Amino acid sequence: EVQLQASGGGLVQAGGSLRLSCAASGFSFGDYSIGWFHQVPGEGREAVSCVSTNGAITYYADSVKGRFTISSDNAKNTVYLQMNSLKPEDTAAYYCAASGDCSSDGPVRVTYWGQGTQVTVSS
Repeated sequence: EVQLQASGGGLVQAGGSLRLSCAASGFSFGDYSIGWFHQVPGEGREAVSCVSTNGAITYYADSVKGRFTISSDNAKNTVYLQMNSLKPEDTAAYYCAASGDCSSDGPVRVTYWGQGTQVTVSS
């Protein structure tokens, strides 16, 4: 069974930090790019960050560049999203997803979705 288990969300004050984790199982981790999307109520999911299968390419949405960092621990089949200098506008449900790959324009061909983890940033 394919599972993408996202965790690490919570309530934080503006300027604070959170680290999201996405633990993958049930598929060959190295064959997919794991990325993060966020979604606010009433809007579609937007790509936040991803890393290519060979680690050579990382993508960040303009809104998070310089504040968020994606990393991967292949031994643990886990991808992390370090979120620093959080802003109230970062408030959203964050989803991890497995895609065919990650390009400079974002995730390519999302195949599997995980459940969301809520991030709330208070002002």
